[in-house]
Amino acid sequence: MRILVTGGAGFIGSEFVRATLGGRLPDSAGSRVTVLDKLTYSGNRANLAPVADLPSFTFIRGDTCDAALVDEVVAGHDAIVHFAAETHVDRSIVSSGEFVTTNILGTQVLLAAALRHGVRRFVHVSTDEVYGSIDEGSWTEDTALAPNVPYAATKAGSDLLALSYHHTFGLDVVVTRCTNNYGHYQFPEKLIPLFVTNLLDGRRLPLYGDGGNRRDWLHVSDHCRAIQLVLKAGRAGEVYHIGGGTELDNTELTGRLLAAFRAGWHVVDHVPDRQGHDRRYSLDISKIERELGYAPRIGFDEGLAATIDWYRSHRDWWEPLLTRAAIPSPAGVPAAAEPNSTPTA
Repeated sequence: MRILVTGGAGFIGSEFVRATLGGRLPDSAGSRVTVLDKLTYSGNRANLAPVADLPSFTFIRGDTCDAALVDEVVAGHDAIVHFAAETHVDRSIVSSGEFVTTNILGTQVLLAAALRHGVRRFVHVSTDEVYGSIDEGSWTEDTALAPNVPYAATKAGSDLLALSYHHTFGLDVVVTRCTNNYGHYQFPEKLIPLFVTNLLDGRRLPLYGDGGNRRDWLHVSDHCRAIQLVLKAGRAGEVYHIGGGTELDNTELTGRLLAAFRAGWHVVDHVPDRQGHDRRYSLDISKIERELGYAPRIGFDEGLAATIDWYRSHRDWWEPLLTRAAIPSPAGVPAAAEPNSTPTA
């Protein structure tokens, strides 16, 4: 199979590429992978170093909004796995224009090219944030979308656009929506890598509001395994939820990180909450469990320990990124950790 992976130099996309070409996703054995990535601040060629010299790998630097380039690149591919997106909520609050352009227009350009070239499957990778916030229970795939921040609104728009190409034109499109990802190679603007790298360097931890915002945590390797299941056997025109099975509020998560470093709460600063900050996300993942046999394999304690060890031993990867992680703050509010960890280009 010839697979085009957009945003494949980012956190989740690069894990999918490494797992596909590294033999960790057996259903993709023998596949050839092309990565199309714009290499914005969060895209990193170093994420692809383990597979960069393989004859089955091709890298193309480019923008999904570049229709001529996309048309040329898409030709000859059997499937597209679309990770490329602007994802950082804080940045979308400060400046939403590039989110609209990349997340909606970029998706439309890819869909149109996929239709022209007869791509057999288009997997559109999205987020639980499109649903807004939920106090109790969990969302199903049939829940109405109700995004609360610009980032989530652009992802909801791209989801609907992708599904429209299936219903209108018959393009084989499947949408996935995941919970919070964590793991190796995650850009250090997100909560776990930010807090881990701060603790490694003896810096303080900026925690939003009262720390009560709740998220389900999904290891990136489990996420990519689920995407492979959807790529292989998901039903066209359907949405599949992918979760990790460990729901924590940010105070609980911070406590686990502090314990791992034997640090005290005196290093934590409660900073003003983010505008439009959703309180809780929760996905019902019974559909993908029932239809495709997915279940998370990496327990959170195991995954968090491995993630901490990875950042401890890969300073050469993350230290050069710290200046790129600086986030402009709206209305003079100091930047804090972003708890949402969804696909990034």
